[in-house]
Amino acid sequence: MDYDWSAADLAFRDEVREFLAAKLTPELRRAGRLATSVYPDHEASMAWQQILHERGWAAPAWPVQYGGCDWSLTQHYIFTRESTLAGAPALSPMGIKMVAHAIIAYGTPEQKAFYLPRILTGEVFFCQGYSEPEAGSDLASLTMAAVEDGDDLVCTGSKIWTTHATEANWIFCLVRTSRTGKKQQGITFLLIDMRTPGIEIRPLVMTSGEQVQNQVFFDNVRVPKSNVLGKIDEGWTVAKYLLVHERGGAMAPYLQAMAQEIAVEAAEQTGPDGNSLIDDPAFAAKLAEARIRTEVLEILEYRTISAMSRGENPGPASSMLKILATELSQKLTELALTAAGPRGRVYQPHATAPGGPIAEFTPPADDYRSGEEWQAVAPLRYFNDRAGSIYAGSNEIQRNILAKAALGL
Repeated sequence: MDYDWSAADLAFRDEVREFLAAKLTPELRRAGRLATSVYPDHEASMAWQQILHERGWAAPAWPVQYGGCDWSLTQHYIFTRESTLAGAPALSPMGIKMVAHAIIAYGTPEQKAFYLPRILTGEVFFCQGYSEPEAGSDLASLTMAAVEDGDDLVCTGSKIWTTHATEANWIFCLVRTSRTGKKQQGITFLLIDMRTPGIEIRPLVMTSGEQVQNQVFFDNVRVPKSNVLGKIDEGWTVAKYLLVHERGGAMAPYLQAMAQEIAVEAAEQTGPDGNSLIDDPAFAAKLAEARIRTEVLEILEYRTISAMSRGENPGPASSMLKILATELSQKLTELALTAAGPRGRVYQPHATAPGGPIAEFTPPADDYRSGEEWQAVAPLRYFNDRAGSIYAGSNEIQRNILAKAALGL
């Protein structure tokens, strides 16, 4: 395949750059720069989504008839890359990038007409109800029950690690509607209004101090059967389709930007001998290896784009990219923590734009030195990124998928 951008691609890149330069305010750039995980400050994310929606770029990967863009896969990649490099805050992935694609593929006309335009505007904001206390990587072992009662399903159980449950007004859940056959059978994909009686949310305080994730309890929650996506007992098919979108995407630009940040900071950090950290052969070698791996990841992402542009299913490539991207991201956050120096060891959540409120913390005065922001963010990103190899299907599970699908083991 040809890895060079065409003249049309370069023209599109320039168009995107002009838009980002005009619309990304200093406040939005700061929220993107100081985000501690893939989930940025909620208000900044929604503000940026509104700006993108006005331009028609909030959901470019959707079909055009639902509000998407008639872009090539290369243009999608360029848009993601340029947005990342410009420091734009990410959009919450649960609605636009995940459940919307499942609704488009499996939803009824009524479901598409209700949810899709409201996801675009932010009126409907989804969180994900997959994992349970006893069903994480082995998701098919889930037990949250949904019992049929007339036109409703009555749901009882709990979900855990539910990101932004306190901000969301809808949740897409996998529930157990039957216990016959294999454990992947008898699972139903259900859309639940979070304002329904019987739902309780308990925030979970993370190691970084953020309250981004939650446990959600369902006590005889009545949900209309019209909220089933796909068919009752056949939700595993919908879930697998959605996971392809959750594990995909262009991660290389984000990681390349992170590596460059680390190189700049390492050059400014000097030790007792007066030498900078970047002059340390051991550190420089680790950073060089990581930067090479970001280039390899980018080539693999290009190859996936090329295959998809020919109408081919990426198949196990999404698992491979998920493994490489998350493990590389963890490596880079370790190097960032080293580059941050002593200030990176101090708990300073007030200097960031986290994805949730900070538990039991009173911010200091407004004269906090902005020059120390990068060091303050480094440990929080490090703590957050430990989960990267677990969420969206643990990397051990992804390796099993590759062993079976790619190697035939």
